[in-house]
Amino acid sequence: MPADNPDPVRVLADLIAIDSVNPGLAVGGAGEGAVAEFCGRWLTARGFEVHRLQRRPGRPSLVAIARGTGGGRRLMLNGHLDTVGLAGYDGDPLEPRIRDGKIFGRGAYDMKGGIAAMMTAAARVAAAGRLRGDIMLALVADEEHGSFGTEEVLESYTADAAVITEPTNLQVTLAHKGFAWFDVEIIGRAAHGSRPDLGVDAIAKAGHFLVALEDLGLRLAHGPGHPLLGTGTVHASVIQGGEEPSTYPASCRITIERRTVPDENADRLRDELTSLLDRLTATVPGFRYRLSAGLFREPFEADPQAVIVQTLTHNAEAVLGRTPVVGTSPFWTDAALLHRAGIPCLLFGVEGEGAHASAEWVDIASLHHLTDILAGTITDFCS
Repeated sequence: MPADNPDPVRVLADLIAIDSVNPGLAVGGAGEGAVAEFCGRWLTARGFEVHRLQRRPGRPSLVAIARGTGGGRRLMLNGHLDTVGLAGYDGDPLEPRIRDGKIFGRGAYDMKGGIAAMMTAAARVAAAGRLRGDIMLALVADEEHGSFGTEEVLESYTADAAVITEPTNLQVTLAHKGFAWFDVEIIGRAAHGSRPDLGVDAIAKAGHFLVALEDLGLRLAHGPGHPLLGTGTVHASVIQGGEEPSTYPASCRITIERRTVPDENADRLRDELTSLLDRLTATVPGFRYRLSAGLFREPFEADPQAVIVQTLTHNAEAVLGRTPVVGTSPFWTDAALLHRAGIPCLLFGVEGEGAHASAEWVDIASLHHLTDILAGTITDFCS
C-alpha cells in the first residue's frame, strides 16, 4: 500500500483529463470505461478490493471496499463517474486548469470533485487500519441519464449509511424533489390542407392541452407545499407534430416533466393527467389522446436525526469552524435510490459552479475541506 498522503487536487486533475461523457446524452460519448479503469488502479494500489459491475458493455460501475476488523458499521460513499457533453465548453474541457484558487474542467463540479475527495479521504483512513467497519466506495455509471449504475450496485451491495458527494457548496443537503416523465399524444386525422372537412388538426388540439397544463402548474404553485421543498411543478419539455405545410397533422406528441415532492407517487401523477385529459375529451370537439408513462424517480428526504447526518454535521463543524447550512438540492440525485433501498443518507459536496455549463470549476479550499470532513466522518461512523 503506498505510504503517500494522496492529494485530492491531483486526483481531480487526473479525473478531469479523462473523457467520461455519458453516451446516453451525447452521441459517441466515451462512457465510464477509461475513468473506471483509472479509479480501479488507483484504489487497488491502496489496498481496496475493487469489484467491477458492467451489465451494459462499456458502462462499468466500481465498488471498492476497505474491510474493517469486524463488528463495525459499513459506510458507503457514492458518486457518479459520467459527465455531460463537451460541446460548447469554453476552452479545452479535458484540460484541468488552476486559476485564482479554482480548478476548471468538465466534470470538476459535477461531480469529479466529489469523487476525488471520497477516494482520497477513504484511502487516508484505510491506510491507518484502525476501523472495525468497512469503507465502501460506489463509483457509478449513468447518473446523468438513467442512474442504472447505482441501481446495479444496490442489487448486490448495501450499507448502514451513505454519503453522496454531489456538489452542495458544503451544505448538509437533506432533501430534493423527484420527477416523472410522460408522453401525451394528441390524435388528429391527416388530410390535404384544402380539405378541412376531412382533417383534424392535432397541433391545434394540442394547444388546448398546453393551456390546461399551464393552469395545472399554477394550481400546483398555489397549493399546499412540502416544508422544505415547496410545491411540485409541471412543464412541457418537447413537442413534435406535423409532416408538411399542406397536410393536416395526424399527431402531436408532447413530453412533459412533473417534479414531485414527498407523497406524490406515480399513480397519483398519472391520475392527475388522466383527469385533465378526460376533461378536454369531454369539452373540446374532436379531442383524443394517448398517455404513456416514462421514467419515474422518487423524491428524497433524509431524517435529520439519523446517525450519519449527525456524524457528518459534527465533522463539518470541526473542519469549517461553523455550523454548516442545512439545505435542499434543486436537482434529482441517486440519494433517492439509496433511500428507497433503506440506506440512511445525505448529500454533501464541494463549492463551485458550472454544472452542465460552458465553464465548470471547483473551489480548491472546499475540496480540501470536503476531504477532511469525509475522513472524519468515516473514522467516527466506522469505528
